[in-house]
Amino acid sequence: METGEANGKRRTILKAAAAAGVAQLAPPFIISARGETPIRIGLNDPFTGTYAQLGRNEQIGCELAIEQINAKGGILGRHVELISEDSTSADTGTAVQKAHKLIDRDKVDFLLGNVNSAMALAIGEVAHDAKKLLIVTGGHTDAVTGADCHWNVFRVCNTTRMETNSVAELLFTKYGKRWYFITPDYAFGHTLQQGFEVALKQYGGTEVGASLTPLGTTDYSSYLIKAQAANPDVILFLTAGQDAVNSLKQAVQFGLNKRFHIAGAQQELEVLEGLPPDARIGTWVFEWYWNQPNVPHLAEFVTAIKRKTGGKVPTARHWFGYVAAWTCALVANEQKSLDAVKLAKALEGFKLPPEIALMPDTPFYRAGDHQLMPNLYVGHAVSQGASPEDLFHVDDVVKGVDVALPVAQTGCKLTWPS
Repeated sequence: METGEANGKRRTILKAAAAAGVAQLAPPFIISARGETPIRIGLNDPFTGTYAQLGRNEQIGCELAIEQINAKGGILGRHVELISEDSTSADTGTAVQKAHKLIDRDKVDFLLGNVNSAMALAIGEVAHDAKKLLIVTGGHTDAVTGADCHWNVFRVCNTTRMETNSVAELLFTKYGKRWYFITPDYAFGHTLQQGFEVALKQYGGTEVGASLTPLGTTDYSSYLIKAQAANPDVILFLTAGQDAVNSLKQAVQFGLNKRFHIAGAQQELEVLEGLPPDARIGTWVFEWYWNQPNVPHLAEFVTAIKRKTGGKVPTARHWFGYVAAWTCALVANEQKSLDAVKLAKALEGFKLPPEIALMPDTPFYRAGDHQLMPNLYVGHAVSQGASPEDLFHVDDVVKGVDVALPVAQTGCKLTWPS
């Protein structure tokens, strides 16, 4: 039998041991045998508002990549964790605050984001000031890798000019030269429209009108009435996310698709799934598509995403997040470094391996502006495909290098730290 004093000492030792065990589980998590903190990747993306689903799908793509990265030994032999912050869909001030939090308080090693182009530009400035590597996932406005480019900023999704250049000639020659624009009133919409306007001028077409629409618009009737009155050959819907769902649904309710050709540049599976079958119409550009015959490793990626989404196939947004996170791991492990300047230099001309590229040809980050050069998929929406989520028919696969502006014409002039 132990004495009372011995019992008391034993209880004290057990409590101390238990407290130590709890302390090891508190952040920051100490998980490697060498006692190193994990590598942290920060995701700054919208999880509320009109772009919430797009942001969430980019997050899922990041999560899958990080699971795979950790299964293969992590980054520099250290475990990797994702820290996500909701930028909102429309408040750039919030996006900037969250970028500062991820960099200054959470001490992330890499920064990813954002769906919203204006936010991608803003957090690019924050990351540049902090000398932190940023991989822009889904903000398309040209300036990200153009006039406002930075040595530390790379982008996965296409520029708006790549998208308009891949489809403009088809629209002009097949559907007519009089165009009307339904344009979201911020950086993404503005540069998409500008790209199409350059093409119209090149082909001798006419812009018969344009409506600038606020993010989060629910009633498009006034804009659609103006479009109808302008009597165009083509109405170009440049909206995205829930705004695209609302605008296209109402266009069909107005019967505009029976009088005019409906088209645009960027289109997404999230939008087509959100539309009733009769509103799945028009000519568009997809940046990645899940149903590509004979593409190595694609089936495994589709299966892996389905496990995380309750059976839903991956979209381009899943791919954006997946590529962005894997880019960080691949270049850091290749260079055996976390130094942002060293990694940025190594990413110039960096090619994605087939198991990450998941498309024909070999996407690479172009030196000079840091824009990924993937394939683009030009085609048309279908009300119902061979499977419930096969809602886009690819008519042509276009190489990004064939439709991107030359670096000298992008306005990008990279300045490196001395």
